[in-house]
Parts: sequence; C-alpha cells; structure tokens
Amino acid sequence: MNWRDVEAAAARDPRCILPLGSTEQHAQLSLCVDAILAERVAVEAAEPLGVPVFPVMPFGLAPYFAAYPGTMTLRVETLLAVFRDLVASARRSGFRRILIVNGHGGNNPVGALAQELMTEYGDISVKFHNWWNAPKTWAVGQSIDKTGLHANWMENFPWTRLDHAPAPEGEKPMVDLGLMKAMPPAEVKELLGDGSFGALWQRPDEDMLKIWATGVEETRAALDGPWPELRP
Repeated sequence: MNWRDVEAAAARDPRCILPLGSTEQHAQLSLCVDAILAERVAVEAAEPLGVPVFPVMPFGLAPYFAAYPGTMTLRVETLLAVFRDLVASARRSGFRRILIVNGHGGNNPVGALAQELMTEYGDISVKFHNWWNAPKTWAVGQSIDKTGLHANWMENFPWTRLDHAPAPEGEKPMVDLGLMKAMPPAEVKELLGDGSFGALWQRPDEDMLKIWATGVEETRAALDGPWPELRP
C-alpha cells in the first residue's frame, strides 16, 4: 500500500492491526517465532475483511533471555514509548479502532498502555489480543496437550522451523519456571540449556494446524467486533 491507499482504507473502515512480536531465543526454532506468528495470524485474520495490517514490531521485552545470542530486548519504557507513538500515528492516519495482535507474553505491559491511551484520546478504541492464549485457541491447544510452553511444540509450526535445525527427538524434562523467573540471564541460560521450557519439541502438523485455524478465527472475531461507538 502507498499513503493514498491507507488514506482510502481509513476513510471506508476505521479498523487496523498493529502486530507485536519479539526477537528472542526459541531453542532450535527461529529467533523470530513471535514476530512471524503475530504478523501471519494478523494477515490471515484481516485479509477477508480488507483491513490493513501494519508491519510487525519485531522487538519486545525478553530480558530473561538476554544471555542467548540473537535475543534483542527493549526496556519496558522503550516498548511503551514505541507503542504510544504507533497508536498515535495510526490515529493521525484516520484509524479509530486499533487491534494490537501480540505474539509474546512478555509484552503484556502494552495491554495496560492500551487502556491508558483510550483515557488520553477518548476517540479511539484499542484492543490488545494475545492470539495464542485467547480462550478458544488456548482451549484447542490444551485439548491436544496441556504442556504447551515457550519454545516447545506449541511454537513449532511449519513456518517457524529452520531447515538446518530439526527438532530433537523425545521429550525434555520441564523446568522450574518459578525459579527461572527469579534468576538473572546467565543463570537462566544455564538452567534452560537449549532454551525450551520442557516437554515435546514437536507435535504432528495436524495438531498445529488445528490450533492455527482457531487462532486465525479468534483473531478475526476480535477484529470484527463488537467495537464501541466513538465520539467524533
């Protein structure tokens, strides 16, 4: 799209999507898992509705993985400042119903920012949508396997894998997540090893595609509404 396309899109429909991801270790999977999934689920959800999806914000909050090469983490205040500016930019472009599609649990402070921005502007509605643990999507994943966690089978989709780095065979013992959260990055790396939190590294693609289809459908439902009526 060029700027005139965006101007026309906002004139006919006040909705847009801002995807949010992270660039961080995901064991043998791509560093960009969270960014890939957030953007892809947003695009597939929005396409039938003709709603614009802006490029994914690829960096988020991942300080606990800072000892892993390739992990790029922002300060909390930096990420909040970026999203404050992005929402303001979308508003200036004419969008009043803004869906933030998030692919990384560490980014949840942006959800609180969304509430703050609505008090500040008053003429926008901002939804913060964690696509992978929205109720229906999470329920499908839990019905398949209750062990879905960071960098294990739950994030192992055909489009997050690397051809040169196949998943290990078997199952990894689960780590103590409470202990991990109390550790500085070097100790986190020592505890996690490859980076997975535990359980299976990969499940059949049939299972993953069921989760994905529900995630797209539920993201589309969040985009579709209901949205509140807004003052001019």
